[in-house]
Amino acid sequence: MELFKDKYTPALIERTGMLLKQFAPALDQHRFRDLVFAEGWDELEFKGRIRRVALSMTEVLPGDYAEALHVLEQAAPRLRGVECLFVPDFIEVNGLAPEHYELSMEYLATFTPYSSSEFAVRPFIEKYPEETLKRMLEWTSSADEHVRRLASEGSRPRLPWGSKLRSLIADPTPALPILNALKQDESLYVRKSVANHLNDISKDHPDLVLALAADWHGKHPHTDWIVRHACRSLLKKGHPKALALFGYHEQEAVRIEQLQLAKDSIAVGDELHFSFHVLNDSGQPQMLRIEYEIGYMKANGKQAPKRFKCSDKSYSSGKTRVATKQSFKVITTRVYYPGEHTLTILVNGQPAASTTFTLGE
Repeated sequence: MELFKDKYTPALIERTGMLLKQFAPALDQHRFRDLVFAEGWDELEFKGRIRRVALSMTEVLPGDYAEALHVLEQAAPRLRGVECLFVPDFIEVNGLAPEHYELSMEYLATFTPYSSSEFAVRPFIEKYPEETLKRMLEWTSSADEHVRRLASEGSRPRLPWGSKLRSLIADPTPALPILNALKQDESLYVRKSVANHLNDISKDHPDLVLALAADWHGKHPHTDWIVRHACRSLLKKGHPKALALFGYHEQEAVRIEQLQLAKDSIAVGDELHFSFHVLNDSGQPQMLRIEYEIGYMKANGKQAPKRFKCSDKSYSSGKTRVATKQSFKVITTRVYYPGEHTLTILVNGQPAASTTFTLGE
């Protein structure tokens, strides 16, 4: 599998240098390439390589900030995708001074359709919070979905790969007008960002997100989608208010019976196959969110639970068989330790049945 950092090939850097030279004839392509691949390049990870290319462009582009941005503006339509995040990063490197603020804001919006400015805008939020959030609120009315998404994605308090916006982690309310303006956006691309932003907030301020979700819910299909996706972490944790909002109430008339494993012992690389019956004695259909939790054995001999979604639907009265599986194939994000593991079935956030199995080497 190709790593993001491996996208920075000599061919990409050569093509970038040639493209920039088209609009800045005095640019030294060879110096640009040498600066990029100078000592330490091989040790740099993805974000480090973005910054190295941006710093190298700074050395070879015109010294006047506006002139350099104009060169990049002409080249940007041919510098697309995640590997070209060095284009907006040039603004983060060079444009934070007060005298450059207006130009930087203009060009962050200009570049984002080609290679997202969601990371580069964050230092501006930190340095000029009121001005930048006001500008981002203006972006919510843009005709370009990429610019509208930038308003939400760039202000996410816990954006993956991005620097944490600690002021918005502590108090997310200054960014809420942006999300409110986008809650019925016609673009799924934008709505996903709004939902992810709210999911970020839910990790620190669950009651705020639940209050907003309750206010938004049931008023527009687009907004309902956002609310459901925004509450996914709260639902996964079995938060009672989140479950109740979507009609998942604690069930006394629903039971899990006959939880069975295909095998009581499996090896790393195998799959755990299991089944159970959902018994609904209420006499009417019930909305049930059924999850399973694996208690993974850790190096210290204790178990650490991780929850997975099984089904999320209406179950008719009577008995319904459910069968599924969980992979124990080797992956880079989890280390498997041999020993006893636990499987628990949860209904609407509440444990309903449990058993154990052994994982061998």
